[in-house]
Amino acid sequence: MSSRTLADGVLLLHLGFVLFVTLGALLLARWPRVALVHLPAAAWGVFIELTGGICPLTPLEQHLRRQGGEAGYSGGFIDHYVTAALYPNGLTREVQLALGGALLLANAILYWRWWRRRAPGAGHGRVS
Repeated sequence: MSSRTLADGVLLLHLGFVLFVTLGALLLARWPRVALVHLPAAAWGVFIELTGGICPLTPLEQHLRRQGGEAGYSGGFIDHYVTAALYPNGLTREVQLALGGALLLANAILYWRWWRRRAPGAGHGRVS
């Protein structure tokens, strides 16, 4: 398998992880046990955004691209569309903090709503 193919696979894995971190709490209503995986994943995503850290998948992907003779993220469908979603232009520290805060807030709301529905007596005699 070529380094380019491996790099594309890492990029798709990274995109899937970002989508899971962002939207995974929506799966709770159908599969409550997803929380066992989603909570640590969401905590990691929030941590990376709020601390300005770098997910280990990013340097792995870049290493594989360099191994494959690439200098950057140009060419092809995956590079043009998926890369832009993961590594947008103009990603400043302030934008990163806002994304981390929005991620934390959105997940907190979804988990709170899910928890309320599961609580004993939820929905009985209450107007929501």
